[in-house]
Amino acid sequence: MGMPEQPLTHVSVFDPEDEYRPEPEPEPVPPAWMDGSLRIGIHTSIAGSHLNALESAHKLGCNALQIFSASPRMWTGGGAAGRITEVDAKTFRDRREALGLGPLVIHANYLINLAAPQPMLRTRSIQAFHEELVRGMALGADFIVVHPGSYGDSRPSSAVAMAIDSIKQATRRLPPTGMRILVENTAGMGTALGSRLEEMGEIVEALAGLYVGACLDTAHLFAAGYDIRSESGFESTLELIESTIGLEQVPVFHVNDSKIALGGRVDRHEHIGKGKIGADAFRRILTHPRLGAGGAAGLAGRAFLAETPIDDPGDDRKNVAALWDLAGLKHVAPAAEKGYSMLTAAGKKKAAEIQKVEIGRKKREAKKEKR
Repeated sequence: MGMPEQPLTHVSVFDPEDEYRPEPEPEPVPPAWMDGSLRIGIHTSIAGSHLNALESAHKLGCNALQIFSASPRMWTGGGAAGRITEVDAKTFRDRREALGLGPLVIHANYLINLAAPQPMLRTRSIQAFHEELVRGMALGADFIVVHPGSYGDSRPSSAVAMAIDSIKQATRRLPPTGMRILVENTAGMGTALGSRLEEMGEIVEALAGLYVGACLDTAHLFAAGYDIRSESGFESTLELIESTIGLEQVPVFHVNDSKIALGGRVDRHEHIGKGKIGADAFRRILTHPRLGAGGAAGLAGRAFLAETPIDDPGDDRKNVAALWDLAGLKHVAPAAEKGYSMLTAAGKKKAAEIQKVEIGRKKREAKKEKR
């Protein structure tokens, strides 16, 4: 017996509409924090984990933050201590997105001297800054803040050129990214570069192709002789910032009161409203139409980040709250966790013990030198 005849499969007529057409990739959606609103935060500690810095910022009532990517007073040497695994970096990025924090600003290592006249120090500084940029990209940072350095026995004009070239070298062989380098002004202590806005403007202009901008510190401005305390002095300083750097090139401000009088040329931060600059000046800064006005949706609002001391538990939370209050935005500020502080009573006690030991060590060394 043969096999029963099988019915023919129905053959459809080809319809061009049935052809596969891949859907275009959707346009990336800006992060939730890029809504044009003013951003307020504080420098938070990465002790224990980079994630801890995010949690601290959230608990302190911030919507932005600044961190170190590694120890700020040690050369990492490019080894394991200076690397962040992709697993840890992704966990950090995901948690930051969940908390809606931004921008994320990383402050570069304090040892970096991009204007160093000493070849060895300059080479090491360029490498260390390159490593900062690599870690910043891994963490998804929006800005990297770096001091321009100090010029020692050389001339300020030579130092400006040196700092510019150092930044160019540090950025070589890095993939394109939205992360932006911001050069920070200084208080003018010793041979530090960047206390004059003209120097800052020269650096920013020369690095326009790398989209380099500036981060201005209020305590540094004041110590360098810019009278931002008075209304007229602040307006004059704003005009000078505009003519030398360009206000649009200053997306981040470090908001710190000063323990030092106007023109004292020493970098000593004080709690907001408790120093020589005063609360009224910070109110003008945070509400000024050219600084504090809301931007367009999809863009980052200007960030104001405190680097104020934490002398007692709760000082960090109080300084963040003071900024929201002086900005007139207390009613929309993120809720802070009651009683939270990066400094605990036990931590303060331990710090005092360490300081006591350090003072004793210095006294013993001083006695030895006299013998």
